[in-house]
Amino acid sequence: MLRQKISQKINFYLDDLATPVGKLINIAIAILVLASAISFVAQTYEISEITRHRLNLLDDIILGVFVFEYFLRLICAEEKLKHLFSLYAVIDLVAILPFFLGAIDVTFIRLLRWFRILRLIRLVESRSLFAHKTEDIAILFRILFTLFAIVFVFSGLIYQIEHPNNPKFHNFLDAFYFSIFTMTTVGYSDVMPKSDAGKLTTVIMVFTGIALIPVQLGELFKRLVQTANQSDRDNDMMKDSVCSGCGLSLHDADAEFCKVCGTRL
Repeated sequence: MLRQKISQKINFYLDDLATPVGKLINIAIAILVLASAISFVAQTYEISEITRHRLNLLDDIILGVFVFEYFLRLICAEEKLKHLFSLYAVIDLVAILPFFLGAIDVTFIRLLRWFRILRLIRLVESRSLFAHKTEDIAILFRILFTLFAIVFVFSGLIYQIEHPNNPKFHNFLDAFYFSIFTMTTVGYSDVMPKSDAGKLTTVIMVFTGIALIPVQLGELFKRLVQTANQSDRDNDMMKDSVCSGCGLSLHDADAEFCKVCGTRL
């Protein structure tokens, strides 16, 4: 019984953003995700071997924390099989696969690490994060994160694939530049993938941009129109009566007294 209560409490705090403890845990995880992403980007530039070694050490520590968190979530889950195949658990597993595949294929591992940014989906989708925000702000934030995550992941993938044999992909910024113009279907011929894997990744990138970006932007515009219409309806329900006491001009249509100072209208 005591063990079950402890498991439930741990499981609650791992997903909670309302209590101080839950916020601390989840914000710490988010910071580690961002730190690992910054580390990956930094290593695509020319840095000293000492700095590169320190970044690799940092990444190993972060990876160890994520492995511990993954198994802790699995152990504390009430329905372990259902949790194991949930979207969040699959993303977490992809993020820690390099821990188990360290001696198999270095290239494959480097491709997987770019997906670690997707771990922030759990935080972004949390309702508690936007408890004191309007729904429009929540949707806007999720759209911006979705776009950022897509571009970041594909930039990392195309860099990792093309960099060894393609001088056009010298660092992450080159790959980011390529991804932005490719996913928006603008395209520039000065940067092009050479390998078959790079070309296939580019095709997937274009299809992803066509499928997701218009949907995300359409949802945003839909929300903005609904908000504007709601505001117009609210204004129609107000009457333009200026209060002689405080000067407030808008009141409910059936108001007899000012809602601020109480003066008769």
